[in-house]
Amino acid sequence: MTGTSGTAAGTTSGTVRTVAGTVRAATGTADVSGTAGATSALAGKITSDALELELRTDGVLRVKETVTFDGDAPTRKLVDRTRYDDGNDRLYQVVNLKGDGTLTGDSITLKGSGTAKLEYEVKGAVTPLGDVQELRWYAAGGWSVPVDLAKVKVTGPAQLQSLSCFAGVLASAIGCTTASPDHTGIEAEFEQQGLGQNEVLTVIIGYPLDATKGAPILERRFELANAFTLNAVTGGALAGLLVLMLGGLGLLYWTRGRDARVVGHESGSLSGVENGHFAPPDGVRPGQIGTLMDEQADVIDVTATIVDLAVRGYLRIDEQPRQTYDTPDWMLVRLPGADLNALLSYERALYDAIFDGHDGVLLSHLKGSFGSKLGKVRDALYRDVVAQGWFARRPDSVRTRWTTLGVLLTAAGVLGTVALAWFTTYGLIGLAVIIAGAALSVGGQYMPAKTSKGAGALAHTLGFREYLASGDVSGAIPPAQRVELFSRYLPYAVIFDSVDRWARVVSSITGNGGQADHLYWYHGPAEWDLSKFADSMRTFTMTTSGAISSTRQFRSL
Repeated sequence: MTGTSGTAAGTTSGTVRTVAGTVRAATGTADVSGTAGATSALAGKITSDALELELRTDGVLRVKETVTFDGDAPTRKLVDRTRYDDGNDRLYQVVNLKGDGTLTGDSITLKGSGTAKLEYEVKGAVTPLGDVQELRWYAAGGWSVPVDLAKVKVTGPAQLQSLSCFAGVLASAIGCTTASPDHTGIEAEFEQQGLGQNEVLTVIIGYPLDATKGAPILERRFELANAFTLNAVTGGALAGLLVLMLGGLGLLYWTRGRDARVVGHESGSLSGVENGHFAPPDGVRPGQIGTLMDEQADVIDVTATIVDLAVRGYLRIDEQPRQTYDTPDWMLVRLPGADLNALLSYERALYDAIFDGHDGVLLSHLKGSFGSKLGKVRDALYRDVVAQGWFARRPDSVRTRWTTLGVLLTAAGVLGTVALAWFTTYGLIGLAVIIAGAALSVGGQYMPAKTSKGAGALAHTLGFREYLASGDVSGAIPPAQRVELFSRYLPYAVIFDSVDRWARVVSSITGNGGQADHLYWYHGPAEWDLSKFADSMRTFTMTTSGAISSTRQFRSL
């Protein structure tokens, strides 16, 4: 009974579509009489396209086609892909082509002239729909020339449940000329008169659900919105990976990058004076302090070291006379008799880079070989903090290693995200790797870890900074010792960003408590006195830092 009713329904629908198709054929003839007619005159036409379709139980559609044409051999553009749903395309695979034609990609080109016979198979034309199977195939058309008459005969492994057909452009809803089953209810015939260039005849037949083993061939369609679908799976996976990876980074920092902490009683204000003489905590020098505090060999570390070398008697800073609008400049003068062997390796490297065999050099002329030698100063400074036992490894090497790992992890995350987005809907999961890699790249800057000795030195250094920032520095220091002692404080003030305060302190006193025109390590031009020292020192440190940073050998602050 099911098959009978399906046949009747198919016959009725076919009759209705016959009328519609006849009207369409008539109007189509009028429409193409100009452009299509002109095309036919030039490129020929297909007078008859007869097809026999056999649907086998494995779901493969076997096709025999006879094409009769006038003029040059035409080409057929196959329909090999249609939209199936929001995330997938449906593929139709034409294989095993035999006969008077060649298959290249999705195009069939006929051979010879007049008549061509083809045999081929179509996979993916069957779809289970509820309690039936649907055969849908774009049986005829898609030719490069118009088709006068297309006939399609379809046989299948079971009784027809329904049938319909459409003609025209691919998405056309206009019925074909005729569509009808035969008396057995197993075969169906379709006909279309007047297919235009590139138009197709689509046949659709319903069969019982178990008639074949056929199924549609689907291919996921890439769409950015689908690639990063947020649902319970992707959201949960993203959150889980972020917790796992960022938590792992936090644990890594806690175990590898965290400074060895010192007990609270080691901190507190420290004066840096013992028995009336300057004695910085742990013997830390200005350049070392900067690297110890921020784990970076900075421009300011080198600037403070130059001031420290002057204060300790290795060089003298002579401010050059200038007119109102002239750029300020200073002469760095080598002092004879200084014990160079007492310098630390990074101090000696800086001393040699400054003078390079000369007895004096203008600050504005510190270019060329000076810039190239600053790389040695930086390396020596990093080696020094390791030699002091404050770091187990060079801070710059540690940063580079972890940052490189972060960059590689980020790159892997990008590639993984692209792959997941292209082939799946789990693109969000790859973002967790990108985030973790970026976090590791940034966090790599904080991975250098101080040893217990280094952490203790840092605590004492911070106590010294507290003293310089707020301590009463004049009451307990004899006047005769203040110039030298407060001058020794000044390079540390450069590191601690309190140059103005200490420059004013230094400029306010001399050995006998009175004003003077110069310091033993800093000379000004004519008509210059210590009242101008604070402004001169501030300008000197800024200019020196600028000269060093222009060499690109140090990180600029």
